[in-house]
Amino acid sequence: MEKEPMTDITYEKLTIELEYLKTKERANIAKEIESALELGDLKENAEYHAAKDKQGLMEARIIELQDIVGRAIVIDPSKLAHNRISFGSTILIVDTKTDEEITYTILGTQESNPNKGLISIKSPLAKQLLGKEEGDSVRVDLPSGKVKYDIEEVYYKEINLS
Repeated sequence: MEKEPMTDITYEKLTIELEYLKTKERANIAKEIESALELGDLKENAEYHAAKDKQGLMEARIIELQDIVGRAIVIDPSKLAHNRISFGSTILIVDTKTDEEITYTILGTQESNPNKGLISIKSPLAKQLLGKEEGDSVRVDLPSGKVKYDIEEVYYKEINLS
C-alpha cells in the first residue's frame, strides 16, 4: 500500500469531509430517497433516480476518502531541513534553454495545484528533483520532452493551500 504524504491541514480537511459524508450526508440522501419512493412508480420517478445517483457518487467519495486517509502520512514541512529538495520544499529553478524562472512547492497529490505553483511529490518533475540541492543542474524527462534546469534556491516558506 503506497503511503500518501500530506500536510496536517489537508489531512484535517479530508477527515472532516469524510465524517460529514458518513454522518450527515448519508442521512440526508436516505431521506431524499424515502421522499421520492412516496411519489410512486419508480420507472418514471426522476427524483428517485437522481437521489440514487447522488447516493452512488457519495458512497464512491467515501470509499476514496477512506483509502486516502488510511494511507496518509502527515508531514510538517516546517520541521524538515530543506537543504535538499524534499516534501514541502519551495524551489526556484531556471530552464537553461529559455532562462525562464519557475517556482514550485512540492506537496502531496491531494494538495497539488500547478496553477498556484504547488506540484505533487509524485509528479515526473518532483520525482526527479527530490534530493537535489541549490547549485545542482538536472536534466529531467517530462511528458513534453527533456529539459535542463539549474536549481537556484531550495527553501521552506509557509504554505498557503487556500
